[in-house]
Amino acid sequence: MHPPLALCVFWLLPLALTLEEDSPLDCVPRKSVPSHTANAHLFHEEGVFNYSTMLLREDLDLLLLGAREAVYALDLKDITKKLASVKWEVTQQQRDECRNKGKDPETECMNYIRILHQTEDNRMYVCGTNAFDPECDYMSYADGKLTLEKKAEDGKGKCPFDPFQRYASIMVENNLFSATSMNFLGSEPVLARSSPVSIRTEFKSSWLHEPTFVSMAQMPESDLSEEGDDDKVYLFFSESAVECDCYNKLVVSRVARVCKGDLGGLRTLQKKWTSFLKARMDCPVLESQLPYIIQDTYRLCDPQQHWKDCLFYAIFTPQSDTSDLSAVCAYRVSDISKVFAEGKYKTPVPVETSFVKWVMYSGDVPVPRPGACIDNEARKAGINQTLDLPDRTLQFIKDRPLMDQAIQPIGEKPVLVRRGATFTRIIVNQVQAADGEKYHVMFIGTEEGTMLKAVNYDDEMFIIEEVQLFQPPEPIKTLKFSHVTGQLYAGSDSGAAQIPLASCWRSLSCMDCVLARDPYCGWDKADGKCVVLSDVKGEIIQSVKQGDASLCPDADPVKPMNRSFWHGGNLNLRCLPPSNLAKTSWERAGRPLTPSARIQVLQDGLLILNATESDSGRYRCLSVELSKADQYTSTVAEYQATALSDPGDTGSTQAQTKGPSVAGLQVVVGLLVVSLLALLAWNFYKGHLPLPWNCRKKNTEQSQETPEQGGLNSRVTYQDAPGPVPAEGKPLVSGTNNGRNNHTGGEAAGENEDPKDSLQYIDDEYEN
Repeated sequence: MHPPLALCVFWLLPLALTLEEDSPLDCVPRKSVPSHTANAHLFHEEGVFNYSTMLLREDLDLLLLGAREAVYALDLKDITKKLASVKWEVTQQQRDECRNKGKDPETECMNYIRILHQTEDNRMYVCGTNAFDPECDYMSYADGKLTLEKKAEDGKGKCPFDPFQRYASIMVENNLFSATSMNFLGSEPVLARSSPVSIRTEFKSSWLHEPTFVSMAQMPESDLSEEGDDDKVYLFFSESAVECDCYNKLVVSRVARVCKGDLGGLRTLQKKWTSFLKARMDCPVLESQLPYIIQDTYRLCDPQQHWKDCLFYAIFTPQSDTSDLSAVCAYRVSDISKVFAEGKYKTPVPVETSFVKWVMYSGDVPVPRPGACIDNEARKAGINQTLDLPDRTLQFIKDRPLMDQAIQPIGEKPVLVRRGATFTRIIVNQVQAADGEKYHVMFIGTEEGTMLKAVNYDDEMFIIEEVQLFQPPEPIKTLKFSHVTGQLYAGSDSGAAQIPLASCWRSLSCMDCVLARDPYCGWDKADGKCVVLSDVKGEIIQSVKQGDASLCPDADPVKPMNRSFWHGGNLNLRCLPPSNLAKTSWERAGRPLTPSARIQVLQDGLLILNATESDSGRYRCLSVELSKADQYTSTVAEYQATALSDPGDTGSTQAQTKGPSVAGLQVVVGLLVVSLLALLAWNFYKGHLPLPWNCRKKNTEQSQETPEQGGLNSRVTYQDAPGPVPAEGKPLVSGTNNGRNNHTGGEAAGENEDPKDSLQYIDDEYEN
């Protein structure tokens, strides 16, 4: 191994942490819901694609949906109702210019809506790629109409040029913070604020090195701050690691932050961030020696708690094809803030074996602290804004924006790991269960168009259900949810979908409702159904941590279904388990049924091959599901099987007279009889078969022949093997004396028919 590569591997060893042995990597959803039973509201407009930008306007009961060259205003309660729309298309000249620059006119040279934010005057700020020439505008909704104000603004540094490039943006007090590329080639990535004073990052690899931007969030850190601190804007992204001296590029996940009130430096870092700091984020996953890459984040804050107790949930995927695991890690904002406020810096150091090596900085740190926001201590020193910062502090942060310490997740392990479809987007909602505790329910979109609903109960990963939103499967590209409607909204290339956060109606029994362990749902003892907790007024049965269904009342007995089978045929009894975690077993006459080569227990039922009279009887399908509390058994289906072996049986007679197979046989026999009669009639008509009265007439004529004629006929001999007699008794004449035989045959034939016919028969005989 090459020495620098070996150093890189040793640098990565701390990332190769393992999960607990009892943490299942193949975390199976308890229920899988296909698209046709998902009860989702779907929106799609013909010819329009890429529904990947959303803005909730709960004050207007609207969902603003940005797509390719169009923006839609949909009913927030039912997105199938389009209330208004506006087109924003590129001109033919713009498309031609884009095509001349080497871009695809059918896909890239169009206007993809990428930014939708609400402004303080209740308008919307909207930006689009605009055929690789990004542009922004203001949009308003009034009197049921969406209107673009045609106040075209340059979108460079706000909106990406490339419609397929990742980006991030957030609106804070009418100031747009955006992370995208500044140029056509995408080679100048920036984190920028557009107003009131435009400010951005440096074009240096130590600041941003081939980044992929993910998301942004604001933290109100100035609220009740004893230090007089400023609010922060956090940026999550991945980039090629400058601190790892590897021949192959190593991608790592990052979080960066800037101060909201940053105005840049006076001489050093003019119109550049003076508070830009970044740190590595780890999400240790088993099976991986390479760090997992961040794909999306969600900020979860309890309004009753301090901002330091807020959490960032982030999804991670592998950067190599050797693993198919996706993970969710949770981070405390206080841990992130502490690294930036108190952590050590990394610094570049020239060494012989490499151009630059990054190591922990151990020298003196200038005062005020580089990268810190203006606080009370700085104000005491006469520094009231970043323009007053000394050049020594600014030069330090210009050269050393990277922190030495990596940010670890809560518990230093993921809250969810799953093998299968790659995670794409995440939203987390806090809900209070019947036990009084608050739980964080994760809604995770995947590349296969499914939505996972998952919870972590005391380090136990549990997926409540997986719902197929888009069919055929395609990646979920955006996720939003509304506290007002309790609905979740997802966008993909082909359309948008809406589903409720709670899906209690899918559980039809108390045991199924409790074993679902859904914090939203409980069994209402009074109404006898699974309902949303907020709708319950009486006693509720719920057990989310343990899945204890012992308090459930006895279920109603299952009504047996009759099944008949033919002797020697197959008996198929259907039984679908109520969940993916349940296993089915079968009983016959109250005794367990043992599988064999003839008796096969399938995933969806029971199959008995070559069934006999002895297979008749009462069959019962049982579901067995294990939870943390106990093992629970319920009856799913019950059958009374009866053999039909004697055709004299009532069931057999009915099958012969009314069964579809007997009816089909009768039709076939009828067709054969009709065909036979038609064939006989055709043969009679053509004379191939003699009619009965013709046969009697011919016999009479033969009895009246003269002895001479009979003598002549008696002398007829055949040189060839005798052939069949013609249908009307006409002899095929042939003899040793050709002339005499021909003459005689002609006389014999001439008594009843034209001689030409007889000659024809003679010719036919010679030809044979």
